[in-house]
Amino acid sequence: MKDPVLYCKSYKRDFLRLKRLLESVRKHNVDQIPFYISTPEDQIDDLKSILGSDGGYQWVSDESIIASNPRAVPGIEKNRSGSLAQQAIKSEFWRLGISENYVCLDSDCVFLKDFHRDDFIAPDGNPYTVIYQNKEFFQLSINRGHAKVVENLQLEGDYVKDMFGRKGPNYYCPCPPFIWSSRVWRSLDEQFLAPKGLTFWDISTDECPETLLYLEALFKFQAIPLYPIEQMFRIYYYDWHFYLLQRLGESKNNLSKNYLGVIYQSNWDSAMDFGAPQKSVLSRANRRLKRFLRYLQSYC
Repeated sequence: MKDPVLYCKSYKRDFLRLKRLLESVRKHNVDQIPFYISTPEDQIDDLKSILGSDGGYQWVSDESIIASNPRAVPGIEKNRSGSLAQQAIKSEFWRLGISENYVCLDSDCVFLKDFHRDDFIAPDGNPYTVIYQNKEFFQLSINRGHAKVVENLQLEGDYVKDMFGRKGPNYYCPCPPFIWSSRVWRSLDEQFLAPKGLTFWDISTDECPETLLYLEALFKFQAIPLYPIEQMFRIYYYDWHFYLLQRLGESKNNLSKNYLGVIYQSNWDSAMDFGAPQKSVLSRANRRLKRFLRYLQSYC
């Protein structure tokens, strides 16, 4: 087993972003950590046309990951939204037995500087865990009039925490890279899901994200020691977040002092969408106008 590996579950719309990520991995992957990419089987030709067929990555199909869970209903991903299917597939990658630990990336990630195995794995071989209370972003959201964002994340934290019967503060790791241990996922499956006749697909919902399930399973079953680290990439959750921090002097050059990389979330940064636009001209024009207004608001 190669430990750890990098892993990204992607799909057609994100292939240009994935190409950008791959280029940054090639440039900064000092220890040559293997990089795995999964997509639906019917998108492999498009993937190769964008990334090439021999470009520093290894491909596995989403379907093979789904099938690796003997209790999962074949074709279950077809009855889930794309976002929920993606959550489950990323969280079930461990079942392939490729690596004990994996660094889970999204297509909109970009590495900004060299990284090594020991950025993710402690000296005793256990992975670090990205975990924090997210207070900086919560306060910034409140300051800028986006308190609903805070409320939604707190509701998610309360919901998943209650599932496991834990009391105390909410902890988060809302954005990649996630450093995940197969031992934690296995403990969730064997000690929480299987006794109830459930699979990960049954509990992964919009209110119950995979990131919180991992953290609460780690707290509950203690499959690995908790070695906490802060967020490894700077994440711009929304366009207003990006504009404001840029206005305060943040740039790629100074980000690398504290972060391995950066994430321009695709839910607001649509410039790199692959393929024909899915929204009407009017809808896209309205979106650009709102984004421009949020840009102007960053001066306030």
